[in-house]
Amino acid sequence: MNTNISAHTPDRGGPVQPLLIVRDLKKYFPVRGGLLERNRKFVHAVDGVSFSVPKGKTLGIVGESGCGKSTTARLIAHLMAPDSGTMIFDGDGVAEYGGIELKEFRRNLQMVFQDSYASLNPRLSITETIAYGPLIHGVSATDAHRLTRDLLARVGLEPDQFGSRYPHELSGGQRQRVNIARALAFDPRLVILDEAVAALDKSVQAQVLNLLQELKAERQLTYLFISHDLHVVHYLSDHVMVMYLGEVVETGPVERIYGQAAHPYTRALLSAVPSMDPDHRTQTSPLNGDPPNPINPPGGCRFRDRCSHAQPVCAAQTPALMAVCGNVNHLVACHMNNALSGHPEANQEISV
Repeated sequence: MNTNISAHTPDRGGPVQPLLIVRDLKKYFPVRGGLLERNRKFVHAVDGVSFSVPKGKTLGIVGESGCGKSTTARLIAHLMAPDSGTMIFDGDGVAEYGGIELKEFRRNLQMVFQDSYASLNPRLSITETIAYGPLIHGVSATDAHRLTRDLLARVGLEPDQFGSRYPHELSGGQRQRVNIARALAFDPRLVILDEAVAALDKSVQAQVLNLLQELKAERQLTYLFISHDLHVVHYLSDHVMVMYLGEVVETGPVERIYGQAAHPYTRALLSAVPSMDPDHRTQTSPLNGDPPNPINPPGGCRFRDRCSHAQPVCAAQTPALMAVCGNVNHLVACHMNNALSGHPEANQEISV
């Protein structure tokens, strides 16, 4: 008997068509000002973000705290409303964009958060937690119970041992497995993982990452993986998107980004990753200073105040996201990548 909430939305475009396309997504948060302030101020949390996620692949989103990673994820999941932008899911617009209804979209998209305990209702047992969603969507109690047992077993938790327990009786890794099982109960096509393994110790983290890889292959899942840990992103992701102060500065295949990063900010992030090789240890800080105030971000390139390659053109013009050496899969927003920008180091190798 099929115990899924609903069948998958038909794969209309085939593997070539991206599962998710986001265009010019923006979200500004108003800042409370004084009584005498005439002009309202806004935090530019997400400022014109565009990207796509291929079917069956993992897009890793990286960047410093405050760059807009988690806000982007919440906008996609419709946990908050965007100020502007469009989103297409497998060829269809979502809700207000004209297409599939928001309820159907949310059945195809689930989210796993960083705080495994806060994500669970402390008054519900593990069985009740996983079965709650299917029951609300009309699945019979018998089928929901069967589905819950199957999912618990699949994520490595013995149903008879863990089903009757409550969140406070489980470890962080076990709670995160429960959250993964709860997400899978809706039979989604896209799963957003927002720092889903950040709070786990390394041994448990490795187990959960391996589980995510197995589930991705078994269920043809597509992941949007947000993390500050570049080692984890390298292991799990097929493509990487680097964000800085609400904007995308570089995106491309994971091996290309990690091996031939073109943006100074990306290279700085990678150079900050701890190395076990004593001959390749970072001796100096790869980045100086703090990101600019997101309430009033600078014009031109937002990274210019921290970049050792900054030139007057970096303040005068905002760099466009362009292909690197003709590779349309690898895009970077840097004047050094544009021979017509007037930057003296254009088309020269960037060294950070």
